[in-house]
Amino acid sequence: MKGNDHFIVNESNFSLEKGEESLTEYRFNTKKARHLFCKICGVQSFYRPRSNPDGVGINPRCLDKGTVRSETVMKVDGQNWEKFMEEKGNSIRDQSKAEG
Repeated sequence: MKGNDHFIVNESNFSLEKGEESLTEYRFNTKKARHLFCKICGVQSFYRPRSNPDGVGINPRCLDKGTVRSETVMKVDGQNWEKFMEEKGNSIRDQSKAEG
């Protein structure tokens, strides 16, 4: 089990400050999602989700304390992901819309 806790931000609100050369990419199935892992330790600190093509899914365990101003928690039925996205996908996609 991966235990993928993550939160989605608009790509304009995300910047990778260092370490890009240590990332490797994995894609499967539709090849739309970009799963990026550290080549050294295997941690997935962030990825480009197919459900939010204009967003970045970030693993909160990989952030420095004090870098997040606010958050909205939304529970997702991961076992029935496709059905969940059909019914409530817009509310998730809206999470990655640019502010302003």
